[in-house]
Amino acid sequence: MERPPPHLPAEIWTHIFGYLSVSDKLSTRACCMHFRKLIDHWSLWRGWTAVLTFKNGSYSKRFWNSLRRRKVTSVVVRSPRAKHWRQLSSELPHLSSLVLEQSVMENLGFGKDFPHLERLAIRNSDVVIDVHKRTHLEQLTHLSLCDVTFPIKSSFLPFISHLRNLTSLTCHNSGTSVEPICIMETILSYLPKLKHLSLSSKRACVYVPKRPLNEGISFLSTLELVQYSDHFFPVNTMKKVPHLNSLSVFSGNEHQRMPSLSSHLVFLLSKWLQDLPKLTKLAVTRGPPVRTYVTSIPATVTSLALCSSGLSSEDMSAVSAQLPNLLHLHIDPRPSHLGVNIAQIPELFPKLRSLKLRHERVPEEDFLHLRRLQHLEHLEILDGARSPSHLAQYIFLEIIVLKTMH
Repeated sequence: MERPPPHLPAEIWTHIFGYLSVSDKLSTRACCMHFRKLIDHWSLWRGWTAVLTFKNGSYSKRFWNSLRRRKVTSVVVRSPRAKHWRQLSSELPHLSSLVLEQSVMENLGFGKDFPHLERLAIRNSDVVIDVHKRTHLEQLTHLSLCDVTFPIKSSFLPFISHLRNLTSLTCHNSGTSVEPICIMETILSYLPKLKHLSLSSKRACVYVPKRPLNEGISFLSTLELVQYSDHFFPVNTMKKVPHLNSLSVFSGNEHQRMPSLSSHLVFLLSKWLQDLPKLTKLAVTRGPPVRTYVTSIPATVTSLALCSSGLSSEDMSAVSAQLPNLLHLHIDPRPSHLGVNIAQIPELFPKLRSLKLRHERVPEEDFLHLRRLQHLEHLEILDGARSPSHLAQYIFLEIIVLKTMH
């Protein structure tokens, strides 16, 4: 710089820098030592996550000092080695959130080095767990395992059973490629504080509990089932979670290709929905035709997402009759389309406050019927055809005018 920056109180500079993007902060930080110190103030980095790759070996002392000044408590670590773990635990022992990617881990004993760790995510990794050794992860409240392989000598479910403070668990395509069991009942039995559960059932780990499962009622509130199997989720699954208020079901493409699987899915969905009297949010992706299970959807549902092909006007009418108080609707029937059926939405769902849909292959005059939704607050057009942002603005202007007239 040709001349030093104006002499202003640090608080003023901090307020100004708060309007900068991350890239602009880093550029400004390189201007001078004074700005470097100001930019590193912790208030400018709230919720920020550092990504550590160790591509060029260990990081410098100055780098770690900068992270500590910013009070960084969340990091993503990619392909770490043992020496990198030692450096990380030494320099940032107060981490509360940790993401591991592309790792090969012989144990999860690093928990003792991060006593404040509450959120842990492991992705695309191989993990060996010795259930006879304490992992020091009992304080975890959030755990996510995505594409994690547990060798057969490891015990995935016994490991999970020790994390009794978990409130959120995500387990996608993790475990071993062997015969599955009713994993959901086991998880709910061992994790009494669990509120959010997301499971994918491509792989599982065989485990027979040494003690009887707790048959009590779970207070789970959010459940996501991704490409599930009958072994994982039997017919009476939802009787264990009567307090559930959000259910998301993501089916595989095979359900659409094989009639027998599709009919069984209809049976499961219908039975599950009948056992959820407090459900308020339902999402079904690549599922069977909605008319085959719509009468089982609880009338308490106010938020509905349907992302499956072949959504007809009969389906829309059936949903309207079953859910007269629907407030939030997301419909995406790709590769098919709604077409002129969009014009029926204001009549079928007059109380909508938010709507997500596609403009593709919909005549503009039919799309503009949405301006009759007098309570609409949020409209999201999912494709980029015909300047959807302009259409959305026009629709909302029309709604405002109509409200004023009334």
